[in-house]
Amino acid sequence: MLEILIATFMLVPVTWMIPAKWLWPATTLHSFIIALASLPLLMKFPTSGWASVNTFMALDMLSTPLLILTCWLLPLMILASQNHTAHEPLNRQRMFITLLILLQFFLILAFSATDIILFYIAFEATLIPTLIIITRWGNQTQRLNAGVYLLFYTLGASLPLLIALLIYFNGTGTLSLVALSHLEEFTLKSFMDKVWWVAFFMAFLVKMPLYGVHLWLPKAHVEAPVAGSMVLAAVLLKLGGYGMMRVMPLLSPLDEKLSYPFIIFALWGIIMSSTVCLRQTDLKALIAYSSVSHMGLVAGGILINTPWGFTGAQILMIAHGLTSSALFCLANTNYERAHSRTMLLIRGLQVILPLMTTWWFIASLGNLALPPLPNLMGELMIIISLFNWSWWTLMLTGTGTLLTAGYSLYMFLMTQRGPLPAHATALEPSHTREHLLIFLHLLPLILLIIKPELIWGWTA
Repeated sequence: MLEILIATFMLVPVTWMIPAKWLWPATTLHSFIIALASLPLLMKFPTSGWASVNTFMALDMLSTPLLILTCWLLPLMILASQNHTAHEPLNRQRMFITLLILLQFFLILAFSATDIILFYIAFEATLIPTLIIITRWGNQTQRLNAGVYLLFYTLGASLPLLIALLIYFNGTGTLSLVALSHLEEFTLKSFMDKVWWVAFFMAFLVKMPLYGVHLWLPKAHVEAPVAGSMVLAAVLLKLGGYGMMRVMPLLSPLDEKLSYPFIIFALWGIIMSSTVCLRQTDLKALIAYSSVSHMGLVAGGILINTPWGFTGAQILMIAHGLTSSALFCLANTNYERAHSRTMLLIRGLQVILPLMTTWWFIASLGNLALPPLPNLMGELMIIISLFNWSWWTLMLTGTGTLLTAGYSLYMFLMTQRGPLPAHATALEPSHTREHLLIFLHLLPLILLIIKPELIWGWTA
């Protein structure tokens, strides 16, 4: 695991020293080798406890799948970005790849940290490369506004988390996850203790994001370049879920009723964001609100604090990471040809790009959780655990599932079916690079049907 971290960091000097004509092939190959080298970690981790332990870092069932997803995504981001950065000066291209590498470095550090303060530092450090990628390489003038939203939503919720962590350290004397699992639990006595509990979770709920504090996400997604959208959807949102799953067992005996309002917000958010999706004309905004809906289900599964809820959340986070990243790549292929995100302006693409339509179809089915894809397994486990808590939740989760199917089919039909506009007949054909990119997203998703226990995480 330390070898992967060092290999990732060594990619930075490679990016700056390599000749211009080998820049993209060499960085793609190097990052893909790192991704392949991370796969054996799935076979190493024990069914309980920690593996690959050193002073500050270790892996377990929860962090390993997310770390491998992070490593898998870097070569895909580099592949996806080749076209839109091709006309930029060479140093800007090198800087862009360097930011993606640093983002992976901080994410690996966050997912493998055993000290909560180290996790917090890496959690916040991911904000810097993301902010630069969105505000420098975004497509529209509103990218600066999107960057401000991202910065202030994330920082505004993260500073109370830092104070809560320091108070927790004052009470326990350690912030090591290995040590904390053997200490006595905290008890909430006063009102301020409950405020402390909310401060602990708010940073992660904003990062996920929970409906109500989600406004930064559609803006960031819509304005970000394709690599920014991919890493936001696939990994950065999962940092919030991962953080909650880490601190939930430490704080679970405190007062379970405190999580009830957040569960209701999360479930109501599934319906609200799904309804927004049905009214969208902007393709990237539709996929962004779809992420809010899915992460609402993940938040509900984690806050319910049962083994089934945790397992379902873990599976859905991995499956949604691959599916939504693939959808953003597909949306980008449309944008690079039509230079518009409006679905009405470019439709009927099945006639001229039939293979791309196949990828759209598989990704849309993954988004609506078609059996036997892992998306469905994760959703079902969360829905069952919520139903076990209160049968009223079935009305919200059931409606949300129907709406998800509705907007996924709406997205597919609007982009691929219908009459082909006259201005779309001269579009350039799809490239092998694009097909490889989508294939490498959907291949792990389909292979997980055969061996889903690799990402069960909590109760494997």
